[in-house]
Amino acid sequence: MSKTNKDKRFFNIGGVFFLLIVIPLSLMAFLIANGMFKLGVTIKQSTISAIDQKSQEDIKARAVNTANAVASFLMECNKDLQVATIIPSTEAVYKQFVSENNKSVWVKRDGKIQQVLIPLYKEMALIDKNGNEKIKIVDGQASKKLVNVSDPANTTYKSEDYFAKTKRLNKGEVYISPVTGYYVNKVDFDKGQRFSGIIRFATPIFNQDGFAGEIILSLDYRHLAEFTDQLVPTQAEKVFETQTASGNYAYMVDHRGYVISHPSDFHIVGLNPDGTPVQTVTAQNAADLAKKGAEALNLFQLGFMDPNLFTIAKEAAQGKTSILMYKFAGITKFVAYAPIKFYASNLPEPAGFGWIGLGLDVEKYNHEALKVSKEIEKESKAWTATIILILIASMIILFFIMLLLVRGISRSLQSEIPEGSEGVGSFDDDDDDDK
Repeated sequence: MSKTNKDKRFFNIGGVFFLLIVIPLSLMAFLIANGMFKLGVTIKQSTISAIDQKSQEDIKARAVNTANAVASFLMECNKDLQVATIIPSTEAVYKQFVSENNKSVWVKRDGKIQQVLIPLYKEMALIDKNGNEKIKIVDGQASKKLVNVSDPANTTYKSEDYFAKTKRLNKGEVYISPVTGYYVNKVDFDKGQRFSGIIRFATPIFNQDGFAGEIILSLDYRHLAEFTDQLVPTQAEKVFETQTASGNYAYMVDHRGYVISHPSDFHIVGLNPDGTPVQTVTAQNAADLAKKGAEALNLFQLGFMDPNLFTIAKEAAQGKTSILMYKFAGITKFVAYAPIKFYASNLPEPAGFGWIGLGLDVEKYNHEALKVSKEIEKESKAWTATIILILIASMIILFFIMLLLVRGISRSLQSEIPEGSEGVGSFDDDDDDDK
């Protein structure tokens, strides 16, 4: 066999091996590598989507649970008011009533956080039909300073009109005042001062002559604020005070749209020292109030920051539960909100007492999900690179194996067909004709 024919046969056999082994292997490796890459992308996208949706649904459910807990608490206060109308009207009985209705709160004393038991009600009062206080318990003690509260200027906060509003009610009806307390600005808040106030529960009492007066229970605001002040939407454990800097906190809004509980107390609506309400942030005064550190908020007035802030307040006032995104101070946030289903004569359905908002900073909220997705992407790229390296190494190994096999086959063929024997035994028609 000539050298040219040998080489030709050698490469023909090599080509067959290449087609039968190397090409299918390469195709298989490509499909595996491509599949790994696509799987990594899919898992990355699914992980972000699943974490986002699951977390949002969990937070929405927690907003509902918190709102229901607040409503139940307010209902218990309402029951206490009804009990107060039938107990004997004496200082001793009223003092006992206040001392027996208490609840623990977390406080910070001497630099230490501790739990203390305090009365639910800062004040309890019996008022006659003319507005004169007949019995008044303040901070657990009988007060000797009794005034006529038909004049708002004589009330604790110099502007309260609960007597007139309660006087118009029928037997068994209840008036619930707004959260009432003096405003705390940012400077005082940063120094450690916190909002302090009350919510008045008032109901008329009657005798055979008709309207005889009123019973007033004034809920200590701290018991209400604890429902949100210690709640971190994304964790089960409670904290002493949540921080707005985390972007992960809860707040409470009343039926009028005023913020009544917030980690930053300077956002809580309050009163000036003379009893007049403080200004709330609007498009016209936002910059000026920010400089003063006096930023009390009403969500119905914040549409200039983001239209969804107005939408949230409107839908919550309609008794709806949902989740919406919005911009606040340049930060993209979302809030899960749920109505507090507690109603009274002046708090009708569907708005009721107000609503709970559980808000998160979207960028910080997605940080962990993005971190997980990046790890998945990193792993998929690493696997893809490994497969490519294995493919290259396999092809090199197979190439040398192919050389060995082809050489072995060529030698076998050479031993079967000795060199120069290609023409032996061939037929020649011309020779036959000569015979």
